[in-house]
Amino acid sequence: MVLSGIPYPTHIRPTHKTPNLFSRAMSENSATGANVGDCIDARVVSPKGTQTGSSGNNEITTGSKKAKGEAQSDLYRYNMGYPNLGKCIIINNKNFHKHTGMLVRNGTDVDAANVLQVFTKLGFKAVIQNDQTVSQMKSILKSVSQEDHRQSALFACVILSHGEEGVVYGTDGCLEVKELTTFFRGDNCTSLVGKPKLFFIQACRGSELDSGIETDGKSDSEDTQMIPVEADFLYAYSTAPGYYSWRNTANGSWFISSLCEMLTTYARELELMQIMTRVNRKVALEFQSSTDLPGFNRKKQIPCIVSMLTKELYFPN
Repeated sequence: MVLSGIPYPTHIRPTHKTPNLFSRAMSENSATGANVGDCIDARVVSPKGTQTGSSGNNEITTGSKKAKGEAQSDLYRYNMGYPNLGKCIIINNKNFHKHTGMLVRNGTDVDAANVLQVFTKLGFKAVIQNDQTVSQMKSILKSVSQEDHRQSALFACVILSHGEEGVVYGTDGCLEVKELTTFFRGDNCTSLVGKPKLFFIQACRGSELDSGIETDGKSDSEDTQMIPVEADFLYAYSTAPGYYSWRNTANGSWFISSLCEMLTTYARELELMQIMTRVNRKVALEFQSSTDLPGFNRKKQIPCIVSMLTKELYFPN
């Protein structure tokens, strides 16, 4: 099913060397209500859319072996046995100051509402922060990082904005992603040490277009130890480095809609990296741009998952 509408680029700054077709598309289609993207956007949806011991026995019988088995399980799984799952901060930037050259991100409110609903159902204390400046984004995340997270299992942040490689936009300018995530490093946020810090980023990472290619077929008991300050982070980017990220005005972005669908379906069943692999598959196979704009038709997208997690993450039932 093809969702009609003419896409146009929305992240190109005036200082970039931009083909004339970009400015024409922006001027001709900015008020059409068509499918638009963080850079450009259109969408196609396909029709389809008991513990064992080392000996192999079915049961560990002795107390000492059972305790050892439990310790091994804790060694490879994050502890979810806290009173709270954790906070989820959703930064939803839609309207940008004129001097940034960034156009309105129509459709982002659909993403924000979807994330709020899904993450709340998972057990997060989720909150949306709309149209945040660079300083406000820093202030929000710094403040959250300084809170006491000892009663929480993890932390999550979802950023919906324009972007380029290595940076995301506040409403008044851009900042490096690292400036936001650094607040949660082990040496800056001690109450989240050893706990997952998840960042989901819906934003462009450049101006390249992916043309695709046809195929033939479709633990608390552990001893104290030193860990890297960058450990236990997961960065889930909507697209690969250097590429556009696509968003639809009616249905939200390809990445966020797929993320929310996969979390809703599999969060109580699969480990997080398995879920994210299914997100990658859905975005890669079930979406494709559709436009009359030369050079922008039938383009693809693949999310990029960067994991520094040290254990498996299963959301609690």
